[in-house]
Amino acid sequence: MALFSRRDKRTDAPEPDASAEPDTRESDAQRAEAEEAAARVLDGAAEQVPSVGISVSSFGGLGAPAPRSAPRPAPGEPQPVLRGPEFAPEQSDTVPGLRDNALLRDALASLGENPDPIELLRVTRQVLQGHLFLRVKGDARALLGQGKDLPLAVVRNGDQKWVLAYSSGAALQRAFQEDGDSDTSAMGQPVLAVLSHVIAGDYTGLIVDPASSPARLVLPRDLIQRMVEQADPKLTLKTLLAGARTPETAAEIAQAMTEAPLYVAVNKSQPDPSGGDRLGVAEGRDAEGNRILELYSHPLEVVAMGRGDQPLPFTAQQLADALAKHEQLRGVVLDAAGPWIQLTRDDLAPVLALAEGGTDD
Repeated sequence: MALFSRRDKRTDAPEPDASAEPDTRESDAQRAEAEEAAARVLDGAAEQVPSVGISVSSFGGLGAPAPRSAPRPAPGEPQPVLRGPEFAPEQSDTVPGLRDNALLRDALASLGENPDPIELLRVTRQVLQGHLFLRVKGDARALLGQGKDLPLAVVRNGDQKWVLAYSSGAALQRAFQEDGDSDTSAMGQPVLAVLSHVIAGDYTGLIVDPASSPARLVLPRDLIQRMVEQADPKLTLKTLLAGARTPETAAEIAQAMTEAPLYVAVNKSQPDPSGGDRLGVAEGRDAEGNRILELYSHPLEVVAMGRGDQPLPFTAQQLADALAKHEQLRGVVLDAAGPWIQLTRDDLAPVLALAEGGTDD
């Protein structure tokens, strides 16, 4: 029994702008330099290198001009951790019986008439959690009971074909009201299932909340493919950050960090005495002025900070070794653009247990 079908529902097509294709490729030399920089900074050879932004960005495009860089701090000053909300909004239903994807719903609602690229990316990263609603021609429950494919609602724009998805019951309701098609039904699906279906088919991309302009999002196929390729297949960290916080949340996230993909933000610092620029790893300070390392669950989270940083994979083993060797690193902040969590060294005991040189006493 298939959940998806390539059959489509035609409707008047919007004019999504996918003219600028995102590009996350980097040369082997750049990656080697970044990896060397990460090791140098965290191994103490460049302890005084401040973290500042550079004009290197992944996930460009979305039909918008180049991102604006955040103001750079003065030489010697640490890069501040630019944080969004610590907690996700509470789950709610804008239409009874349909549980909204609250993070995505609220992120979309924040978009103005002419959002800049960083604003679009901050919304795009919130796609990677929870669920999306899809529209189906006919009664989805009856079709599934009969073992039939589900003909998804799409829009056409010339030879382009875009899957339609919705963040909330209210967005679905607006779509029903706009096209007046009562012979459709809705179903919720995990977001990675929806994104994977788009790139597995002959679709151009995904439009989220198409009837809610300007609070809508157009995701070209290439961007979706990169989002999926670089995401944790279980989305464990994102799910924990988006959920209700309990006394066990910190321990659950620390344990998940031993297995889930992690990234650091790599950036240029003051000129190297030997010529050129050094690369450093972004870090911040807690309320007491202690050093904390910035970690991210996906490359989009790095780019959404708006500082022009380059995401670099960072394993749990590398984190464990860095914490074990450098007591001045008092913890980490995960996904600083929000929802975020700050973990102390005590919280990070499962990670420290991986350290090659022993654990933190």
